Amino acid sequence: MPVNLAAPVADQLLPVAGVTLGIASAGIKKPGKRDITLIQLASGSRVAGVFTQNRFCAAPVIVAKRHLQKAAPRALIINTGNANAGTGEPGMQASKAVCEAVASLLGCAEREVLPFSTGVIMELLPADKVIQALPAAVADCRADNWFAAANAIMTTDIVAKAVSRQAVIGGKTITLTGMAKGSGMIHPNMATMLGYLATDAAVSQAALDVMLKHAADHSFNCITVDGDTSTNDAFMLIATGQAGNAEIDALDSVDYQALAAAVTEVSTLLAQAIVRDGEGATKFMSIHVEGGTSRDECRKIGYAIAHSPLVKTAFFASDPNLGRILAAIGYAGVDDLDVNALQLYLDDVLVAEHGGRAASYQEADGQRIMRQAEIGIRVVLNRGDADATLWTCDFSYDYVKINAEYRS
Repeated sequence: MPVNLAAPVADQLLPVAGVTLGIASAGIKKPGKRDITLIQLASGSRVAGVFTQNRFCAAPVIVAKRHLQKAAPRALIINTGNANAGTGEPGMQASKAVCEAVASLLGCAEREVLPFSTGVIMELLPADKVIQALPAAVADCRADNWFAAANAIMTTDIVAKAVSRQAVIGGKTITLTGMAKGSGMIHPNMATMLGYLATDAAVSQAALDVMLKHAADHSFNCITVDGDTSTNDAFMLIATGQAGNAEIDALDSVDYQALAAAVTEVSTLLAQAIVRDGEGATKFMSIHVEGGTSRDECRKIGYAIAHSPLVKTAFFASDPNLGRILAAIGYAGVDDLDVNALQLYLDDVLVAEHGGRAASYQEADGQRIMRQAEIGIRVVLNRGDADATLWTCDFSYDYVKINAEYRS
């Protein structure tokens, strides 16, 4: 089971004015599976998005990015079971055909529809199956359908991931609800999952774009499960403007800061949920690197630790073979790093200093910490004021099994 991650409760996921969601079954990979999610947006809604930087990005990513530049979106269409990546021009035509069909049903333009796909790579999306399921998705559209949608976008996830929050901004109660899917092939750049966060706040497009980038950089761009950057994934921030607040535009305003903080909070909870549900994960690790010369330097060291299969398997076994962490720090690519100056902690236990094992360190203390389901790794570089925090999980036997049998 995921590490300290409970499924969302349906009645705790708050409707967002101006957003409705519909679910249907197209039978893309498994007969009867609810694998189509349609999100309809009220006229005047604004959408910002960040997408995978994998150069082999999927057809729906290419189409969604193009459409986002041309028009204000009125609908998002998501399918699981097929990534429609590595499918060339036929894949592009399949994504376009789905967008055309959604547009025809909703009475909007094709460019106002954003497509998203997730699943097996290098298999052509069966657009005819998706199109046949669309009327049922439209008929199912409801404002209170977030729980069903969070379940419908899952692939290898064990638990659905969805969060709601409210905040009083500009004298109005603002609602935020978000959902995400992701369990494996998780490494940010941006991004390696599908995430959708909607708010009824009124926000200018320019402010929304900045808000999204900040939230992504401090949440989804701080997680890794296995270091594989997906071909497909995206994180979208929707603002419907239905709450009645004065439009948020100035980045230095109190209202902007309050909404940005709420967006980042929800994004962080969703991002951490992905790591907690990492394929076969049994441990959730927070890696905090401090005292660096820059945030990038701290992140580089953090990711070296987080990506190391030797570190991750040691944590799975609760084996305090912590020299593996020192080795990862050493090959992180910080050429002028003084290893004698840094300190390594496991939670509050000092493990290493002065270039080697700390005199006070006892292996029994290390093993006690490593048996925990949640573990903190802290690296103090003692060379500056910058810091960064990343989140990752261990590698278990089940990670290999799940990915070896992914197409079964």
